[in-house]
Amino acid sequence: MSEELPEGPQPEPIRFFGTTWLNHDGGYALRRAGVGLGALAAAAAGALVLRFGYEGLAIAQVGGLVSTMVVVAFAVCSALSFRRTWERFGRRPDPAADPHAERSMQSLMMIGFVGALLAYALRTLKEAPGEQLHRREYEEAVARYERRSERKRRRKR
Repeated sequence: MSEELPEGPQPEPIRFFGTTWLNHDGGYALRRAGVGLGALAAAAAGALVLRFGYEGLAIAQVGGLVSTMVVVAFAVCSALSFRRTWERFGRRPDPAADPHAERSMQSLMMIGFVGALLAYALRTLKEAPGEQLHRREYEEAVARYERRSERKRRRKR
């Protein structure tokens, strides 16, 4: 026995949500709450680890300039990471973009992981992170499919 594949475009799954974002079923609201709380908890744990690192600098007596530079570096990286993560929820990265620039941003995103986690947590207050982008792409794909199907039906007549 072979399963028949459904006709037309299929929704793309989102991490932690699968395809429940489409109809907001299958525990969607509970998942959103859990993912948001999990991201907040991870951000808090990350901030705590960073604080321990800062206290280590104070114990090592590296000086005010080095401590300030570390704090500023983490703050800037977190802010950039937050912005980049937030923008990715609304649009896909440009495929024509320089792949080397993309790789260099990975380090910045890792350093600013608290910002990325906060962006993820805040987005769950509105929707599943990336839902708006996936919904728009899915609706465009369905509309294209329906136009093609309609043209095929007209030709067969």
